[in-house]
Amino acid sequence: MLKRISFAILSLGLLISCGKSDTVTLVSSTGRINHVLIVMNDEDWQGKVGDELKNIISEPVIGLPQEENQFSINQVDPFTFNSLFKRNRNILFVGLDNEENFYTNHNVHASPQTTVTILSKDKEALIQNIRSHSTEIIDIFKKNDLALYQRKVTKDFHDPETIETLNSLGISMKIPSEYRMVEDSGQFLWYRNTFERGLLNIIAYEIPVFGEPYTMESLVSFRDSIGKSYIPGQFDNTYMRTEPKFTPVTRDVEFNKVKAIESRGLWFVEGDFMGGPFISYTIEDKANDRLIVVEGFSFSPSSKKRDVVFELEAILKTLQQK
Repeated sequence: MLKRISFAILSLGLLISCGKSDTVTLVSSTGRINHVLIVMNDEDWQGKVGDELKNIISEPVIGLPQEENQFSINQVDPFTFNSLFKRNRNILFVGLDNEENFYTNHNVHASPQTTVTILSKDKEALIQNIRSHSTEIIDIFKKNDLALYQRKVTKDFHDPETIETLNSLGISMKIPSEYRMVEDSGQFLWYRNTFERGLLNIIAYEIPVFGEPYTMESLVSFRDSIGKSYIPGQFDNTYMRTEPKFTPVTRDVEFNKVKAIESRGLWFVEGDFMGGPFISYTIEDKANDRLIVVEGFSFSPSSKKRDVVFELEAILKTLQQK
């Protein structure tokens, strides 16, 4: 009973704080990209409720060469949820209460901040509540972090109007200033960011279709021809192509009123040992009988790939059609 009451008090505190958030100057939130703090009692975290959460939050990211979880997580008991923890950017509250609930608040204790609260009358109902909102939990925190990174991108980026290929494709995209131009021919765009752990790349090009149907196999084939023509390896007769042992995973998405096919997969250099993950968005441009492709790919050997692919996704999703 004590645990039930303590969580109800915690939930009430959240609602009260939310009501005051527009009049109080909030501290800046803390926390790394793709990190979630889970607030729930230790006993449930070690039991079936915690196992259900771990299965959802720790689900592997698609399209990486090694298995990496969707989020890095930490858990604290409500009794130890002090002012230091309250500054976390992404917080998930889980517990028992008299009524079942699932809701989201923003900027309760810090800014920017997103909190998700899941409550049920007993543990079995709580597990079902978590399970029924599994996709929503992931999407809420991903959207929060994506918006955060995109705000960072918009502080200093290359003027899209000065990038010839973007104008030719009829799109704009906010490429951060730390990315340097490798090529901008009007037909092919390539910007690269060299950082301490490797390379991040943004490319864009078109695929003429002339009203003909296309398949994922034909898109991969064209992607490989682009790699052969424009993206050489470090040795003669080497070039980037799609890893044939890993079929890219695709899904339909929409952002900024743009409908696209998202593809996540792996690339390698033919005749060399370089490789890594890529993420791309293919947009149908029926008026001009073409497909527009924007892609990010990374090379960061001996390091985690989740967060760098997330950075590329954030940049690509600044795309807008003119």
